[in-house]
Amino acid sequence: MPNGMPDLELDGRVALVTGGSRGIGAAAARWLANAGMRVMVHCHQTRDGAEAVVDAIRAAGGEADLVCADVRKAADVERMVAETVERFGGLQVLVNNAGSMVGRTPIEDIDDAFIDAVFDLNARSVIHATRAATPHLAEHGGAIINVSSISARNGGSPGSSLYSASKAFVSTFTRSMATELAPKNVRVNAISPGTFDTDFHQRYSTAEKLERTRNVIPQKRLGDPEDCAGTFLYLAAGGLSGYVTGQIIEVNGGQLMV
Repeated sequence: MPNGMPDLELDGRVALVTGGSRGIGAAAARWLANAGMRVMVHCHQTRDGAEAVVDAIRAAGGEADLVCADVRKAADVERMVAETVERFGGLQVLVNNAGSMVGRTPIEDIDDAFIDAVFDLNARSVIHATRAATPHLAEHGGAIINVSSISARNGGSPGSSLYSASKAFVSTFTRSMATELAPKNVRVNAISPGTFDTDFHQRYSTAEKLERTRNVIPQKRLGDPEDCAGTFLYLAAGGLSGYVTGQIIEVNGGQLMV
């Protein structure tokens, strides 16, 4: 760069991170705050975790607050976005990170209630948040960063069929919204993590399964939440990724090459 580093265009701007109380979401919230953003950390049942993230951001000199909401419910999501805008005066970056496998369930045991639970949490929530946030993001130009999964590409492991399908929806929805929202000056991209060492896999994967996975990853380790954080920063920063939209960025240590 002839004139040094570009302006990231993040200082003083506002980010809402769903599922920001732990794991990848918490790392995203911390890094965005470290870049000068004011961050609303969303939680549902893990308020203590969200409070810890907010406290850490404030201790480092950043500005953050928390909001609790059930992202499966449209009214809750609309309130969450409204509270963010009221608290910080606007919204420029939405991170749709909230989601879960709900449970490893073989196809013969899947019932309608389980289908609803998985798709409400992983797919419907992204629609709710995107719809509610778009008018605010369009005011001054903004970015949506969705969180997909490597399983959207490889189908996941046994028992995760609906989770994998819901994340494939997130990837496709990302591309659709990138086209639809480009005229509003809103960029839409996604991060697709591989197998990360978070409580997600502590709940849904055995130690033996994780060790088998680690051994086939070219970098020979599971991902750490911090491994995704720089990609969130890149996609949020108009000064770095202003001409990037509709992309699904894989962060997996080479796992997809196997």
